[in-house]
Amino acid sequence: MDAWQSLLKQDPIPWLLEAEDASIRYFTLTDLLDLPPDDPQVTSTRQAIPHSGAPARILSLQKPGGWWGKPEDFYKRSKYKGTVWQMILLAELGVDGHDPRVRKACEFVMTHVQDPESGGFAYAGRPEVTGDPAAEPAGSPERVIPCLTGNMVFSLIRLGCLDDPRLQKGLDWITTYQRFDDGGSPPLRHWPYTVHVTCWRRHTCTMGVAKALKALAEIPVERRTVAIQRTIDAGVEYLLLHHVYKRSHKLSQPAKAAWLEFGFPWMWNTDALELALILVRLGCRDPRMQEAVDLILSKQDDQGRWIMEHSFKGRMIVPIEQEGQPSRWVTLNALRVLKGICLD
Repeated sequence: MDAWQSLLKQDPIPWLLEAEDASIRYFTLTDLLDLPPDDPQVTSTRQAIPHSGAPARILSLQKPGGWWGKPEDFYKRSKYKGTVWQMILLAELGVDGHDPRVRKACEFVMTHVQDPESGGFAYAGRPEVTGDPAAEPAGSPERVIPCLTGNMVFSLIRLGCLDDPRLQKGLDWITTYQRFDDGGSPPLRHWPYTVHVTCWRRHTCTMGVAKALKALAEIPVERRTVAIQRTIDAGVEYLLLHHVYKRSHKLSQPAKAAWLEFGFPWMWNTDALELALILVRLGCRDPRMQEAVDLILSKQDDQGRWIMEHSFKGRMIVPIEQEGQPSRWVTLNALRVLKGICLD
Protein backbone atom coordinates (compact mmCIF):
# COMPACT_ATOMS: atom_id res chain seq x y z
CA MET A 1 0.00 0.00 0.00
CA ASP A 2 1.30 3.44 -0.93
CA ALA A 3 1.66 6.08 1.79
CA TRP A 4 -1.25 8.17 0.54
CA GLN A 5 -3.59 5.15 0.53
CA SER A 6 -2.85 4.53 4.20
CA LEU A 7 -4.55 7.87 4.93
CA LEU A 8 -7.87 6.56 3.60
CA LYS A 9 -10.58 5.00 5.75
CA GLN A 10 -11.68 2.84 2.81
CA ASP A 11 -10.54 2.43 -0.78
CA PRO A 12 -12.77 4.56 -3.08
CA ILE A 13 -10.99 3.65 -6.31
CA PRO A 14 -13.45 0.88 -7.33
CA TRP A 15 -16.25 3.42 -6.86
CA LEU A 16 -14.42 5.93 -9.07
CA LEU A 17 -13.95 3.31 -11.78
CA GLU A 18 -17.70 2.66 -11.78
CA ALA A 19 -18.47 6.25 -12.82
CA GLU A 20 -20.81 6.94 -15.72
CA ASP A 21 -18.44 9.62 -17.01
CA ALA A 22 -15.42 8.10 -18.74
CA SER A 23 -13.56 11.25 -17.61
CA ILE A 24 -13.45 10.10 -13.99
CA ARG A 25 -12.41 6.59 -14.98
CA TYR A 26 -9.67 7.98 -17.22
CA PHE A 27 -8.15 10.23 -14.58
CA THR A 28 -8.39 7.48 -11.97
CA LEU A 29 -6.41 5.16 -14.25
CA THR A 30 -3.76 7.74 -15.12
CA ASP A 31 -3.46 9.99 -12.06
CA LEU A 32 -4.09 7.50 -9.26
CA LEU A 33 -3.17 4.09 -10.71
CA ASP A 34 -0.31 5.44 -12.87
CA LEU A 35 -1.22 3.51 -16.01
CA PRO A 36 0.71 4.84 -19.05
CA PRO A 37 -1.03 6.74 -21.88
CA ASP A 38 -0.61 3.82 -24.29
CA ASP A 39 -2.23 1.27 -21.97
CA PRO A 40 -5.21 -0.23 -23.86
CA GLN A 41 -7.57 0.48 -20.96
CA VAL A 42 -6.43 4.11 -20.85
CA THR A 43 -6.73 4.69 -24.60
CA SER A 44 -10.19 3.13 -24.85
CA THR A 45 -11.41 5.12 -21.86
CA ARG A 46 -10.00 8.37 -23.29
CA GLN A 47 -11.76 7.70 -26.59
CA ALA A 48 -15.04 7.21 -24.73
CA ILE A 49 -14.94 10.60 -22.94
CA PRO A 50 -16.73 12.73 -25.56
CA HIS A 51 -19.44 10.07 -25.91
CA SER A 52 -20.34 9.64 -22.24
CA GLY A 53 -21.82 11.62 -19.37
CA ALA A 54 -21.31 15.37 -19.08
CA PRO A 55 -18.92 15.78 -22.05
CA ALA A 56 -21.41 14.19 -24.45
CA ARG A 57 -24.24 16.40 -23.18
CA ILE A 58 -22.13 19.58 -23.37
CA LEU A 59 -20.98 18.86 -26.93
CA SER A 60 -24.53 18.01 -28.03
CA LEU A 61 -25.60 21.57 -27.13
CA GLN A 62 -22.81 23.28 -29.07
CA LYS A 63 -23.85 25.48 -31.99
CA PRO A 64 -22.40 24.71 -35.44
CA GLY A 65 -20.11 27.75 -35.30
CA GLY A 66 -18.35 26.45 -32.18
CA TRP A 67 -20.10 28.44 -29.44
CA TRP A 68 -22.84 27.78 -26.88
CA GLY A 69 -25.92 29.97 -26.48
CA LYS A 70 -25.53 33.35 -28.18
CA PRO A 71 -22.03 34.00 -29.52
CA GLU A 72 -21.81 37.46 -27.94
CA ASP A 73 -22.92 36.14 -24.53
CA PHE A 74 -19.81 34.03 -24.05
CA TYR A 75 -19.24 35.04 -20.41
CA LYS A 76 -21.04 37.64 -18.35
CA ARG A 77 -24.56 37.74 -19.74
CA SER A 78 -24.80 33.97 -19.79
CA LYS A 79 -22.85 32.99 -16.71
CA TYR A 80 -22.03 29.27 -16.52
CA LYS A 81 -23.96 28.63 -19.76
CA GLY A 82 -21.87 30.58 -22.26
CA THR A 83 -18.90 29.45 -24.31
CA VAL A 84 -16.02 30.16 -21.94
CA TRP A 85 -17.65 28.11 -19.17
CA GLN A 86 -18.04 25.10 -21.46
CA MET A 87 -14.40 25.44 -22.46
CA ILE A 88 -13.36 25.21 -18.81
CA LEU A 89 -15.54 22.13 -18.34
CA LEU A 90 -14.31 20.36 -21.47
CA ALA A 91 -10.72 20.92 -20.36
CA GLU A 92 -11.38 19.72 -16.80
CA LEU A 93 -13.22 16.66 -18.13
CA GLY A 94 -10.31 15.59 -20.31
CA VAL A 95 -11.96 15.91 -23.73
CA ASP A 96 -9.55 15.35 -26.62
CA GLY A 97 -8.62 18.66 -28.24
CA HIS A 98 -8.37 17.01 -31.65
CA ASP A 99 -12.15 16.66 -31.78
CA PRO A 100 -13.35 19.00 -34.58
CA ARG A 101 -16.04 20.44 -32.31
CA VAL A 102 -13.44 21.33 -29.70
CA ARG A 103 -11.18 22.88 -32.35
CA LYS A 104 -14.06 25.16 -33.38
CA ALA A 105 -14.61 26.20 -29.78
CA CYS A 106 -10.90 26.96 -29.29
CA GLU A 107 -10.85 29.04 -32.45
CA PHE A 108 -13.93 30.97 -31.37
CA VAL A 109 -12.38 31.81 -27.99
CA MET A 110 -9.05 32.96 -29.44
CA THR A 111 -10.82 35.02 -32.09
CA HIS A 112 -13.68 36.59 -30.13
CA VAL A 113 -12.74 36.45 -26.42
CA GLN A 114 -9.02 37.23 -26.52
CA ASP A 115 -7.73 40.78 -26.82
CA PRO A 116 -5.31 40.41 -29.76
CA GLU A 117 -3.09 43.26 -28.61
CA SER A 118 -2.31 42.24 -25.03
CA GLY A 119 -3.14 38.53 -25.21
CA GLY A 120 -5.49 38.69 -22.20
CA PHE A 121 -9.03 37.34 -22.27
CA ALA A 122 -12.05 39.59 -21.77
CA TYR A 123 -15.48 39.01 -20.26
CA ALA A 124 -17.10 40.89 -23.20
CA GLY A 125 -16.29 42.08 -26.69
CA ARG A 126 -15.55 45.65 -27.65
CA PRO A 127 -18.44 48.14 -27.37
CA GLU A 128 -19.32 47.79 -31.05
CA VAL A 129 -20.54 44.21 -30.56
CA THR A 130 -23.05 43.34 -33.28
CA GLY A 131 -24.16 39.85 -32.32
CA ASP A 132 -23.13 38.62 -35.76
CA PRO A 133 -20.49 35.94 -35.14
CA ALA A 134 -18.87 36.68 -38.48
CA ALA A 135 -18.41 40.33 -37.52
CA GLU A 136 -17.98 39.90 -33.77
CA PRO A 137 -14.94 41.93 -32.66
CA ALA A 138 -12.29 40.53 -30.36
CA GLY A 139 -12.29 40.84 -26.58
CA SER A 140 -12.13 44.38 -25.25
CA PRO A 141 -8.83 45.33 -23.55
CA GLU A 142 -10.88 47.26 -20.98
CA ARG A 143 -12.63 44.03 -20.01
CA VAL A 144 -9.63 41.73 -19.66
CA ILE A 145 -9.54 40.11 -16.22
CA PRO A 146 -6.92 37.81 -14.64
CA CYS A 147 -9.10 34.90 -13.53
CA LEU A 148 -10.65 34.52 -16.99
CA THR A 149 -7.26 34.85 -18.67
CA GLY A 150 -5.86 32.10 -16.45
CA ASN A 151 -8.88 29.89 -17.03
CA MET A 152 -8.74 30.30 -20.81
CA VAL A 153 -4.99 29.70 -21.00
CA PHE A 154 -5.44 26.59 -18.83
CA SER A 155 -8.30 25.35 -21.01
CA LEU A 156 -6.58 26.03 -24.32
CA ILE A 157 -3.38 24.29 -23.22
CA ARG A 158 -5.37 21.27 -22.04
CA LEU A 159 -7.18 21.25 -25.37
CA GLY A 160 -3.97 21.17 -27.39
CA CYS A 161 -3.26 24.83 -28.25
CA LEU A 162 0.07 25.34 -26.48
CA ASP A 163 1.94 25.96 -29.73
CA ASP A 164 -0.58 28.47 -31.10
CA PRO A 165 1.02 31.98 -31.15
CA ARG A 166 -2.18 33.44 -29.71
CA LEU A 167 -1.95 31.14 -26.72
CA GLN A 168 1.65 32.19 -26.26
CA LYS A 169 0.45 35.80 -26.08
CA GLY A 170 -1.92 34.71 -23.32
CA LEU A 171 1.03 33.28 -21.42
CA ASP A 172 2.91 36.54 -21.94
CA TRP A 173 -0.04 38.42 -20.42
CA ILE A 174 0.18 36.28 -17.28
CA THR A 175 3.93 36.64 -16.89
CA THR A 176 3.78 40.39 -17.60
CA TYR A 177 0.74 41.55 -15.63
CA GLN A 178 -0.19 39.01 -12.96
CA ARG A 179 0.65 40.41 -9.52
CA PHE A 180 1.18 38.70 -6.17
CA ASP A 181 0.81 41.58 -3.73
CA ASP A 182 -0.01 40.89 -0.11
CA GLY A 183 -1.03 44.39 0.83
CA GLY A 184 2.35 46.02 1.05
CA SER A 185 2.63 47.63 -2.39
CA PRO A 186 0.99 50.82 -3.66
CA PRO A 187 -1.58 50.40 -6.43
CA LEU A 188 -0.29 50.79 -9.97
CA ARG A 189 -1.66 53.63 -12.08
CA HIS A 190 -1.73 52.09 -15.55
CA TRP A 191 -3.63 49.46 -17.53
CA PRO A 192 -4.78 46.83 -16.61
CA TYR A 193 -4.58 47.73 -12.93
CA THR A 194 -6.81 50.80 -13.20
CA VAL A 195 -9.72 49.01 -14.85
CA HIS A 196 -11.07 46.43 -12.38
CA VAL A 197 -10.31 47.44 -8.81
CA THR A 198 -11.63 44.16 -7.38
CA CYS A 199 -8.98 42.29 -9.39
CA TRP A 200 -6.09 44.60 -8.57
CA ARG A 201 -6.46 45.86 -5.04
CA ARG A 202 -3.34 46.21 -2.90
CA HIS A 203 -4.03 42.63 -1.85
CA THR A 204 -4.10 40.61 -5.05
CA CYS A 205 -7.27 38.65 -5.82
CA THR A 206 -6.46 35.02 -4.99
CA MET A 207 -8.77 33.75 -7.73
CA GLY A 208 -6.54 35.45 -10.29
CA VAL A 209 -3.47 33.91 -8.69
CA ALA A 210 -5.08 30.47 -8.62
CA LYS A 211 -6.12 30.47 -12.27
CA ALA A 212 -2.77 31.86 -13.44
CA LEU A 213 -0.87 29.12 -11.61
CA LYS A 214 -3.37 26.51 -12.79
CA ALA A 215 -2.57 27.52 -16.37
CA LEU A 216 1.19 27.55 -15.88
CA ALA A 217 1.10 24.13 -14.21
CA GLU A 218 -0.07 22.70 -17.56
CA ILE A 219 3.20 23.65 -19.28
CA PRO A 220 5.75 20.81 -19.33
CA VAL A 221 8.74 21.64 -17.12
CA GLU A 222 11.13 21.52 -20.05
CA ARG A 223 9.09 24.17 -21.87
CA ARG A 224 8.90 26.69 -19.04
CA THR A 225 10.74 29.90 -19.86
CA VAL A 226 12.58 31.97 -17.28
CA ALA A 227 9.58 34.33 -17.14
CA ILE A 228 7.15 31.46 -16.62
CA GLN A 229 9.22 29.89 -13.86
CA ARG A 230 9.67 33.27 -12.17
CA THR A 231 5.90 33.76 -12.20
CA ILE A 232 5.32 30.25 -10.83
CA ASP A 233 7.81 30.84 -8.01
CA ALA A 234 6.19 34.14 -7.04
CA GLY A 235 2.67 32.67 -7.17
CA VAL A 236 3.60 29.59 -5.15
CA GLU A 237 5.19 31.72 -2.45
CA TYR A 238 2.07 33.91 -2.37
CA LEU A 239 -0.13 30.87 -1.69
CA LEU A 240 2.29 29.45 0.87
CA LEU A 241 2.42 32.80 2.66
CA HIS A 242 -1.33 32.30 3.12
CA HIS A 243 -0.90 28.67 4.20
CA VAL A 244 -2.87 27.93 1.03
CA TYR A 245 -6.27 29.31 2.07
CA LYS A 246 -5.74 31.52 5.15
CA ARG A 247 -5.49 35.24 5.82
CA SER A 248 -1.79 35.93 5.64
CA HIS A 249 -1.98 38.55 8.39
CA LYS A 250 -4.19 36.36 10.60
CA LEU A 251 -3.44 32.72 9.88
CA SER A 252 -6.05 31.51 12.36
CA GLN A 253 -8.78 32.53 9.89
CA PRO A 254 -9.63 31.39 6.35
CA ALA A 255 -9.42 34.09 3.72
CA LYS A 256 -13.01 33.25 2.76
CA ALA A 257 -15.33 30.95 4.70
CA ALA A 258 -16.65 29.56 1.40
CA TRP A 259 -13.20 28.17 0.60
CA LEU A 260 -13.73 25.58 3.34
CA GLU A 261 -16.53 24.01 1.26
CA PHE A 262 -15.28 21.74 -1.51
CA GLY A 263 -16.86 21.63 -4.94
CA PHE A 264 -16.38 20.99 -8.64
CA PRO A 265 -16.16 22.63 -11.10
CA TRP A 266 -14.59 25.76 -9.65
CA MET A 267 -15.14 28.03 -12.67
CA TRP A 268 -13.94 31.55 -11.62
CA ASN A 269 -14.00 30.67 -7.91
CA THR A 270 -11.69 28.49 -5.86
CA ASP A 271 -11.48 26.61 -2.56
CA ALA A 272 -8.81 25.10 -0.32
CA LEU A 273 -8.89 21.84 -2.29
CA GLU A 274 -8.22 23.46 -5.67
CA LEU A 275 -5.46 25.65 -4.23
CA ALA A 276 -3.75 22.61 -2.70
CA LEU A 277 -4.15 20.68 -5.95
CA ILE A 278 -2.52 23.49 -7.95
CA LEU A 279 0.47 23.50 -5.59
CA VAL A 280 0.79 19.71 -5.85
CA ARG A 281 0.68 19.88 -9.65
CA LEU A 282 3.53 22.37 -9.52
CA GLY A 283 5.56 19.88 -7.46
CA CYS A 284 5.29 21.87 -4.25
CA ARG A 285 5.50 20.13 -0.88
CA ASP A 286 5.96 22.57 1.95
CA PRO A 287 5.11 22.47 5.69
CA ARG A 288 2.84 25.47 5.13
CA MET A 289 0.51 23.18 3.16
CA GLN A 290 -0.16 20.93 6.16
CA GLU A 291 -3.26 22.77 7.39
CA ALA A 292 -4.84 22.40 3.96
CA VAL A 293 -4.00 18.69 3.91
CA ASP A 294 -5.48 18.28 7.39
CA LEU A 295 -8.64 20.07 6.24
CA ILE A 296 -8.93 17.74 3.25
CA LEU A 297 -8.48 14.65 5.41
CA SER A 298 -11.06 15.91 7.92
CA LYS A 299 -13.76 15.84 5.23
CA GLN A 300 -13.27 12.19 4.30
CA ASP A 301 -16.26 9.99 5.15
CA ASP A 302 -16.16 6.40 6.41
CA GLN A 303 -16.15 5.10 2.83
CA GLY A 304 -13.09 7.11 1.85
CA ARG A 305 -15.23 9.54 -0.16
CA TRP A 306 -15.75 13.30 -0.14
CA ILE A 307 -19.03 15.21 -0.35
CA MET A 308 -19.94 17.83 -2.96
CA GLU A 309 -20.39 20.77 -0.58
CA HIS A 310 -20.69 23.55 -3.15
CA SER A 311 -21.92 23.61 -6.74
CA PHE A 312 -23.43 25.99 -9.28
CA LYS A 313 -26.64 23.96 -9.08
CA GLY A 314 -29.22 24.84 -11.69
CA ARG A 315 -26.98 27.43 -13.34
CA MET A 316 -24.96 25.26 -15.74
CA ILE A 317 -26.24 23.79 -18.99
CA VAL A 318 -25.20 20.36 -17.71
CA PRO A 319 -25.22 19.49 -14.00
CA ILE A 320 -22.07 17.99 -12.48
CA GLU A 321 -23.14 15.70 -9.64
CA GLN A 322 -25.44 16.62 -6.76
CA GLU A 323 -24.68 18.94 -3.89
CA GLY A 324 -24.74 17.26 -0.48
CA GLN A 325 -23.95 13.82 -1.92
CA PRO A 326 -20.68 11.85 -2.23
CA SER A 327 -18.82 13.30 -5.21
CA ARG A 328 -16.51 11.36 -7.47
CA TRP A 329 -14.94 14.59 -8.72
CA VAL A 330 -14.22 15.97 -5.26
CA THR A 331 -12.95 12.55 -4.17
CA LEU A 332 -10.69 12.29 -7.22
CA ASN A 333 -9.21 15.73 -6.54
CA ALA A 334 -8.72 15.01 -2.85
CA LEU A 335 -6.87 11.80 -3.73
CA ARG A 336 -4.74 13.66 -6.28
CA VAL A 337 -3.62 16.02 -3.49
CA LEU A 338 -2.94 13.24 -0.98
CA LYS A 339 -0.99 11.20 -3.53
CA GLY A 340 1.05 14.22 -4.62
CA ILE A 341 1.86 15.36 -1.09
CA CYS A 342 3.02 11.86 -0.08
CA LEU A 343 5.41 11.31 -2.98
CA ASP A 344 8.96 10.56 -1.86
